[in-house]
Amino acid sequence: MGEWTSHPENAALFVSVNLSGKHFDQPNLVDQIQEILDNTGFDARRLKLEITETAVMENADAAISMLRSIKQLGIQISIDDFGTGYSSLSYLHRFPIDTLKIDRSFVNAIERGTENSEIVRTIVYLAKALNLNVVAEGIENIRQFHQLNLLGCEYGQGYLFSRPLPAHEIEKLLSEGLHWQNLLSSPDHGFVFPESEVPQLLLN
Repeated sequence: MGEWTSHPENAALFVSVNLSGKHFDQPNLVDQIQEILDNTGFDARRLKLEITETAVMENADAAISMLRSIKQLGIQISIDDFGTGYSSLSYLHRFPIDTLKIDRSFVNAIERGTENSEIVRTIVYLAKALNLNVVAEGIENIRQFHQLNLLGCEYGQGYLFSRPLPAHEIEKLLSEGLHWQNLLSSPDHGFVFPESEVPQLLLN
């Protein structure tokens, strides 16, 4: 990762790491994360931790405290698979998070009817109202891409852009530039996937 970010054009790259509910239940999680950062020298600002909506809501008050401690390390936090759990809006606005990730089941379903599209639109509006980024998961085809564009979603990940790759192929992809960005984006549309989303696209 350090080698990838050594070039100015890749300065915005970050890495996303999934936390399971089991990890999140560990009382010394923050200390473990700090120890890893210290031992590796990894910049906390380039790290995003993702935890599912269900895991967060199992003990919301404890989760808020844990997330605040993680945020103090300079790490960004995403709620993964959003829309599949049972978040209470009274809690959601209290979570110190940066990003909501729309579950792939909603992305897959937007081609099948307006009701599914409205669910995605609502999540996008909710994220923007809370000043959060919103990422659509599991984008697999151009139709989904353009529908998400119309619904106001600004970031995305999925096989349309790239399948998971080994490190040496990621280096090649970065050196060649974001060819898919030229193919799928234009000045007339706001649905552009910046460099900062590339590790998320490739490493989950």
